[in-house]
Amino acid sequence: MDLSKYRPNVGVVLVRRDGKVWLGRRAASTGPLNWQFPQGGVDPGEDLEVAARRELREETGAHSVSLLDRTQDWLVYDFPAHHRGSKAARGWIGQKQMWFAYRFMGEDGEFDLAGHHEVEFDAWKWATFPEALGSVVEFKRDTYRNVFAAFAPLLK
Repeated sequence: MDLSKYRPNVGVVLVRRDGKVWLGRRAASTGPLNWQFPQGGVDPGEDLEVAARRELREETGAHSVSLLDRTQDWLVYDFPAHHRGSKAARGWIGQKQMWFAYRFMGEDGEFDLAGHHEVEFDAWKWATFPEALGSVVEFKRDTYRNVFAAFAPLLK
C-alpha cells in the first residue's frame, strides 16, 4: 500500500485506572456517531510520541499521563467519498495513524476542552471500549477495532 497519499496522524487512547477510556464528542457535529478518541496531525519532522502528547493536551487539557504502549505499524483509513473536508481538499485520501495508549494519572478536573484555540470536543465521558466502537463514525470503526486488538490487555 502506498502511504504517501495518507495524512500522517496520531491517535490516543487515554485509559483510566478502571480500564475505561476517554471519549470526546466532536464539536459542531451531529450525533449519534460523533464521539472519538483524541487524534491529530503530525508536524513535519515531529516525533510521533511528542505529537501524541501535544494533541492530547491541545484537545483535552490532559497532561498527567504515563505511556503504556503504542502500535508498531501505521493504521490506515480512507476518507469516505462524501468527505469534503480540508484534508481531502489538500489531496489526502485518508489518514495513516500511529496509536498511543496512556494511563491517566490525574483528576477529571484536569480536562479543559476550551484550553486551545481550536476546540475539537464540546463534551467528554469515560466509556468502555465497546461503547467507543459503537459511537464513532463508520469509516473509523475498523481502525478502532485494530486499536482495541492492540491495546486490549491494557483495558482490564
